[in-house]
Amino acid sequence: MSTQTLLASLFSYKAWADEGLLAGLVDLAASGPADEYRTAARVFNHACIVDRIFVANVQRLPHGHAATGAPEPPPLETLAEAVRETDRWYIDYVARLGPRELEERIDFSFTDGAAGRMSREEMLAHVATHAGYHRGEVGRILTRLTGSSPPDTFTGFLHQAEPARRAHNA
Repeated sequence: MSTQTLLASLFSYKAWADEGLLAGLVDLAASGPADEYRTAARVFNHACIVDRIFVANVQRLPHGHAATGAPEPPPLETLAEAVRETDRWYIDYVARLGPRELEERIDFSFTDGAAGRMSREEMLAHVATHAGYHRGEVGRILTRLTGSSPPDTFTGFLHQAEPARRAHNA
């Protein structure tokens, strides 16, 4: 499997898992404690901001963010739109990349002004893994309050997306 193929699969998985988490946030907003919803939405918003920062970084563009979070999360509809738009962007972007572009090292600045240098594939791997960490954080809040959280495993995504993977060849 090529790096590009793996990244394409990981970003499709990320979009699938983000949809599940957005549904969980809708339920939490409707029936959960307001402070717990706010915490969960702030965490998910942070992940989305980082995703958008790296959209700029992989393109060698300024990201325009002074921080990776916000004191207050945006309205859920606004956050959902930003998450979906960003997920679609990554899926489309990864599909267009070739091996040389993936390996290319890019200089960028973190929000604190510190310099960074990573290859595109390292930046893309960071986005995929960083998002998973924070979905887990929000998932813990949902599980504590409701007893469950949306499915969020790569294997679960692969088997739902390709049911034939469940068949065993004896």
